Amino acid sequence: MEPSLIVMAGGLGKRYGGLKQTDSFGPSGETILDYALYDAWKVGFKKIVLVINAEIEQDIKLNHLPKYHHQGEIEYVIQSLEDIPPDYSVPAERIKPWGTGHAVLVCETLIKEPFAIINADDFYGRQSFQLIHDHLVKLDSKTLSACVVGYRLENTLSGHGYVSRGVCKIDSQGFLDEIIERPQIYRKNNEEIYYINEAEEHLPLSGKETVSLNLMGFTPLFFNTLKVDFMRFLDIHLNDYTAEFYLPKALDNLIRRGLKVPVLFTEDQWFGVTYQADGPQVINELKKMIEIGIYPSNLWG
Repeated sequence: MEPSLIVMAGGLGKRYGGLKQTDSFGPSGETILDYALYDAWKVGFKKIVLVINAEIEQDIKLNHLPKYHHQGEIEYVIQSLEDIPPDYSVPAERIKPWGTGHAVLVCETLIKEPFAIINADDFYGRQSFQLIHDHLVKLDSKTLSACVVGYRLENTLSGHGYVSRGVCKIDSQGFLDEIIERPQIYRKNNEEIYYINEAEEHLPLSGKETVSLNLMGFTPLFFNTLKVDFMRFLDIHLNDYTAEFYLPKALDNLIRRGLKVPVLFTEDQWFGVTYQADGPQVINELKKMIEIGIYPSNLWG
């Protein structure tokens, strides 16, 4: 059974200052999402599910879905604050989405096969899509399984501010031992790498650490554990209006329960648009790939 791909495209782009999901970076108006979908279909993913917010629904329907029509199966679902279990109510002060774990959970009714997850504003590299596709296609949908693609930290930084990364601790057999969300990682003077912890301390990182960029894979049984974890999150954080239910935390919970999660390591170079100033680099990197024939100058003809 060919795996599906969930694309988390519902972020508000606070640091970026706009809707980066729909901004153009390719020579024919392509978004970063376009390149991700092109790579995903190229390596064999069958179905794509876009998780979006209501603000971009019309843009997605009118300007994006039509150009994908002949490429493969694609659907979308809106991530809404109101989409929570019936025993809970959304606080009036809540504006921020519930987070990446919730974004995956709203896809439950559309996914019945092994699936991968990506962010819409990250460029992952075709090797990474091939790695996770080839792993997922071997899995039994009736067994709980998970995997994560690991990148080298130094290959995933923005030159223009903080990034969030799930820092992975890997055991001697190549399984994920722990994943810790580090929301404030930065490069100082274009050299040393640091993160800021909860005590506001600036602590060093080597750059060689393996990190997650939310490129993970699961079998459908993951939705059952995700629902339980989300309710536990709401029990604790319902009235914390900025708290988010992070996908790496849900994955870490699986590890704590004894699940063996392999790390599929890639040397692919990440780039993305965390900040507006990242845009020129993204345009330049894509131009280089087009020049050497990785992508056509117009993805969809």
